[in-house]
Amino acid sequence: MDKLRNSWELVKASFRVLSADKELVIFPIVSAIGTLIVTLTFVLPMFLSGLMDSLFSERLQIAGFVVIFLFYIVQYTVIFFANTALVGAAVIRLRGGNPTVGQGFQIAFSRLVSIIGYAMIAATVGMLLRAISERSRGLGRLAISLIGFAWNIATFLVVPVLAVEGVGPIDAIKRSVYLLRRTWGEQIAGNVGIGTVFGLISFGIVMLGMIFAGLAFIALESAALAIAIIVLMVIGLILIGLVNSTLSGIYAAAVYQYAETGHTGGFFDDNVVQRTFTSKTHSY
Repeated sequence: MDKLRNSWELVKASFRVLSADKELVIFPIVSAIGTLIVTLTFVLPMFLSGLMDSLFSERLQIAGFVVIFLFYIVQYTVIFFANTALVGAAVIRLRGGNPTVGQGFQIAFSRLVSIIGYAMIAATVGMLLRAISERSRGLGRLAISLIGFAWNIATFLVVPVLAVEGVGPIDAIKRSVYLLRRTWGEQIAGNVGIGTVFGLISFGIVMLGMIFAGLAFIALESAALAIAIIVLMVIGLILIGLVNSTLSGIYAAAVYQYAETGHTGGFFDDNVVQRTFTSKTHSY
């Protein structure tokens, strides 16, 4: 219950920032549209030409990996670009400014080379972990999962570092690791997090949607009403996903701000941010 309350405080604090700058939700929308376009650009031509199956045959296996690798790079570039714009704008707000959508995109465009470089690193790590995981069993697969989890922890602050400090991708990863180690130690505690809160909300919407759709179809014998309820449920899930992505980006900006300066600019309770992580006693 303490973790759930802490997560809810994070949601409320992030939402206060979003309330001050509602236009921040535009960045996740751009990310979602961009990733959809990239997916269609890669998948649709291969599917229509019949190359989808043959691309992963033994004869063309290398070509298949190359295509997936390029897909990851482009997809990650779009996602990191939008996240950099979001976090950059959120940091401006946390530091007392009044950001605009244009300022966010300007920050992202100025970091484009570093964003592409980081996308290439993330794609390489993702491909390697995926390839090793597919060839592993039992404890080996568990070990790969733990490595992936450690990678996510190590790169938690990469996007804020890219947005604010404008360093290269390698330096951004090093800086992210340094900030996390310096402030909270090496282990992240069992953080319920913003994602879990929205996961519970999404689960509730799905359950209610399916119940009401079932009642409309069975009790009222109205297929049209059941379909309308399902459509509304899907729209609700999409909206929740956009808000979740926006709040997660805002919180990442707050974590960076706290790690860098020791405070979060008034929107967040610094104690709540600090409780998200487990500190260890180190002597540096």
